[in-house]
Amino acid sequence: MSQVEKKAGLLRRTSSSKKPLKEKVVLMYDEIFAKEDPAKNNPRFWDELFLMKVNLEYLESKLESVDGEEVQRIQDNINSLFHHCVQALGEEHQIKVVNALQTLCALFRGVHQKNKSASGFDIINMLMGFDKAEQRMKDLMERLDSLLCGDGSESLKSLCLKLLLCLVTVTDNISQNTILEYVMINSIFEAILQILSEVSSRGQHGYDAVVLLALLVNYRKYESVNPYIVKLSIVDDEPTLDGMGMVVHQALTEYNRQYKDKEEENQGGFFSTLTSMVGNMFIADADEKLSVQTNEAILLALYEAVHLNRNFITVLAQSHPEMDIAATPITPTPTTPTTPLGTTPPSLDMMNNPELPLDPNLQTSNLLITFLKYASIVMQDTKDEHRLNSARLCLIILTCIAEDQYADAFLHDDNMNFRVNLHKMPMRHRKKAADKNIPSRPLVCAVLDLMVEFIVTHMMKDFPMDLYLRCVQIIHKLLCYQKKCRIRLHYTWRELWSALINLLKFLLSNETTLLAKHNIFHLALLVVNLFNMFITYGDTFLPTSNSYDELYYEIVRMHQVFDNLYCMVLRVSTNTGQWKEAASKVTHALVNVRAIINHFNPKIESYAAVNHISQLSEEQVLEVVRSNYDTLTLKLQDGLDQFERYSEQPKEAAFFKELVRSISLNVRKNVSLNTLSQDVLLKEFSTIS
Repeated sequence: MSQVEKKAGLLRRTSSSKKPLKEKVVLMYDEIFAKEDPAKNNPRFWDELFLMKVNLEYLESKLESVDGEEVQRIQDNINSLFHHCVQALGEEHQIKVVNALQTLCALFRGVHQKNKSASGFDIINMLMGFDKAEQRMKDLMERLDSLLCGDGSESLKSLCLKLLLCLVTVTDNISQNTILEYVMINSIFEAILQILSEVSSRGQHGYDAVVLLALLVNYRKYESVNPYIVKLSIVDDEPTLDGMGMVVHQALTEYNRQYKDKEEENQGGFFSTLTSMVGNMFIADADEKLSVQTNEAILLALYEAVHLNRNFITVLAQSHPEMDIAATPITPTPTTPTTPLGTTPPSLDMMNNPELPLDPNLQTSNLLITFLKYASIVMQDTKDEHRLNSARLCLIILTCIAEDQYADAFLHDDNMNFRVNLHKMPMRHRKKAADKNIPSRPLVCAVLDLMVEFIVTHMMKDFPMDLYLRCVQIIHKLLCYQKKCRIRLHYTWRELWSALINLLKFLLSNETTLLAKHNIFHLALLVVNLFNMFITYGDTFLPTSNSYDELYYEIVRMHQVFDNLYCMVLRVSTNTGQWKEAASKVTHALVNVRAIINHFNPKIESYAAVNHISQLSEEQVLEVVRSNYDTLTLKLQDGLDQFERYSEQPKEAAFFKELVRSISLNVRKNVSLNTLSQDVLLKEFSTIS
């Protein structure tokens, strides 16, 4: 049967000479698209319509095929259909409510699809009549709100959320969807919170509710007062915030689980043997196989919660048994037959997935650990646009966390230690660390590990400058907190220093290529100032005096990199050009690093000459360093422990606009109202007392 025939809702073809029979609902749609009022000859027309199984495809295609003049002719009937849909939502007959919800979705989608270039006001007029739009939308939102908050069918609640997701995503740019003004006025914020605060409803509808909230928060967020932003920023109800955190936690855990499953699939066997035989020739292919579709929608929800609501920070840190999803009644739910946004809904066997031990008898985790593991996966490969966006958003979230005093206190709490198994990019020159070798440490160590891992693994021609800047700034903010609170963190600082020096080395080696696209001097300045932070204040936050000695040892050992950097910035700053000022700042920032090199190098050479040693050991160099501190003169540099706080507007506005557009397209593609068959619904409704 051809696609056209399918759309017409055919029952059968009796013979080649006869016209195919149309199902009754299609005939009724045709009456709506005629000029006459369909209820004129049949007063029960609207009652009968909502008892018929909706043919979404036919109705949408019919709306899309209507041209300009026809629109004027049938507008009253379209308005009437919209009005009767809203009225049907108040019916006791559940099948009518379902059919009305599906019909409304077809109306929203069909009218927008046909009139992409039309103004929002024209679309409102075509759908419901501009003079009656306010009342119609008020009635619609009130009925959806009562369905979401009532004790009725879970299938209906699911359909209500899917209709709202459909409405929110009908335009590519959410802020151009004028109908959402009515969703701002007639808020369903409280209904969303109720879903998130109750364990059973959260298990079935939490994902859609969180994605819907994330999208609504982004409607004209820079142009006017968005009530969803205001309300989200002041939520302080613990069960609600915990519920939101749980939904995000489940979605990210599921992503991590899928990735781990794929990783295990690719280990061992012929592929693994071949890869080890020929080096890393196939590593790119392995990464490709391991890629699991990213979930920017759930990440956006996490960002909005962290960024807007300070109370949510406590949710990040809350330890709990592996997944609270087991508390959800295990009943078949026909409401989520499609996989949302490329990730499968969290599965109940997730409880069996061992996580990070806090108590040896109890497997525990928290949202922050799950997020760090997620970030370690998506930040591995940033060549794909979705993964690049995800990596950027992960770093923005970590920036907000690193600036928050409560989050910093938890990150650095010595009494709250975790083993965080971050995923690492396969590289030829290092072995995969065994999970059991990971020490139990404060969570800030995992954040620093993640930053170091990114710095080490992304020095490539297509240099992700923006991500590097964010990484270095996150490290700086954490150091500022350690300096302020005099926290002596037991961390392998040498790994960080080594990564930063290698980054400077990479910038020097690729100066010409990188300068064509980026201001490498800004990044170099941030890196040098991290060293200045350690030099100036390291005695207040490095764990031991030996750590401070090791810092000087690394600077002296790698002096050639700093010398080359100084020569390069001096050359650029003494010539006229666009980088003159930026290079000049690096020149000034290097003053103490150069003082250390120029002070200790002659002393080390003298020690070697006196003792007739051609090559000094590390311990001998450290001995020279320790015995010559008193004659070293350093300059006090201002502002090393100051930083610019994160602000979304105006710097990040363009990024979030494009991100929300991408999420909106993805939600529109995946949202499905057509999946509930009448049989399933009838069966469910027959069990409702």
